[in-house]
Amino acid sequence: MVILAIIYILLLIITASVCYTVVQIKLYGMNVKDFWTFIKSIQDLDILYKFSKRYENMSPQEQLIFLSEAEKMFSAFDKVPSQIWEDEYDKYSHILEVYRSIRMIRWADANS
Repeated sequence: MVILAIIYILLLIITASVCYTVVQIKLYGMNVKDFWTFIKSIQDLDILYKFSKRYENMSPQEQLIFLSEAEKMFSAFDKVPSQIWEDEYDKYSHILEVYRSIRMIRWADANS
């Protein structure tokens, strides 16, 4: 009987924590799905940041992959208030610069 009471209390605490988190996310004006996508994009941000450090040596295929992954990351970050990800701003801006550079190179190649 004591074990059942402990399990019930733990389930109650977990449910309350999840509800509190969802309410906080809603108060920021976001959807839970957008926030979850943002969490996944933080992981992608680190990978893209490492990848962007060698963008001069990327093949055209790697550039296309980088561009598509960066666009997905940008759209996820756009849905979240900047106060949440201000610690990652340096990585974000570096990836944005590389993204713009690759787009300009590809645009120049296409027009020549």
